[in-house]
Amino acid sequence: MSIKDGGPAFPVADYDHMVFQPLTVAETKRDLSGMSLRDYFAARALAPAFPGMTTRDVQYAAEAAYELADAMLAARSA
Repeated sequence: MSIKDGGPAFPVADYDHMVFQPLTVAETKRDLSGMSLRDYFAARALAPAFPGMTTRDVQYAAEAAYELADAMLAARSA
């Protein structure tokens, strides 16, 4: 199953061809796309700081953040 990531969060519409010279199409797409919208949503869900969290707590919070991100992406396409 492929995870729908919502595409790039902050795509770059234009760039300086004299400075930016990628070797492949895949490299171009990667360099211009930045983080996925799913990653951005998950990061925003984790924005509040939780001092004193254990490693297990952090893992749970990260999983929950991606569940929230997936729900946000699903709501966008509804």
